[in-house]
Amino acid sequence: MNELLWIGMMLANFGCVMLLYRLWGREGLLYWIPLSVVLANVQVVKLVELFGVTATLGNIVYATSFLVTDILSENHGRGPAQQAVWIGFFSLIAMTGIMNLALVFVPSQADTAQPALETIFKVMPRIALASLAAYGISQFHDVWAYHWIRKHTAERMLWLRNNGSTMVSQLIDSVVFSFLAFWGTVPTDVFWQIVISTYLFKFIVALCDTPFLYLARHLYRTGRAGLFSA
Repeated sequence: MNELLWIGMMLANFGCVMLLYRLWGREGLLYWIPLSVVLANVQVVKLVELFGVTATLGNIVYATSFLVTDILSENHGRGPAQQAVWIGFFSLIAMTGIMNLALVFVPSQADTAQPALETIFKVMPRIALASLAAYGISQFHDVWAYHWIRKHTAERMLWLRNNGSTMVSQLIDSVVFSFLAFWGTVPTDVFWQIVISTYLFKFIVALCDTPFLYLARHLYRTGRAGLFSA
């Protein structure tokens, strides 16, 4: 059941990205960045069994941020792609600070939310630090690698610059994030399952997002991206 849900979630995430691009164009993709960062860093605290290994949730929605920066790089240039990365940074810092401040408030005797919020957000500072480091290194590498490959391929081999930049960047992201977020907090065998599975699932998502990048380029070139944009 988890595997079917995972595939369904992947398609739902890609669908949201494409719908935003269709309706609001470049701005729509920028809307997705803070949403994906927040969702990924909430989901990542949940461990599930997928295809016989332990994995964290959040891999799919986080991986869509690489699809977004690739679409921005391909259709709108390096500047908007880097802007998206900075928006993601700000979103993660703001969420961590505001939610941890909310936990300091003494709850009412009638409150029932505090324990659940603590379960999710008390671990956020370490998760957030890991995310910031991994996000910054991997995303800026992705933008740089995408344009480096494009420089050498021009308009050809869109699939190569999409997968080549993303797969290397996600390997960097998985290694940096897993060590900073989970090392010493889970059994060693579980830790290595998380490292391998995190990258494996992001690798699969990267392969599956290629048709959506082609679709985004088609929407842009035919003037059908940004139906409601100013």
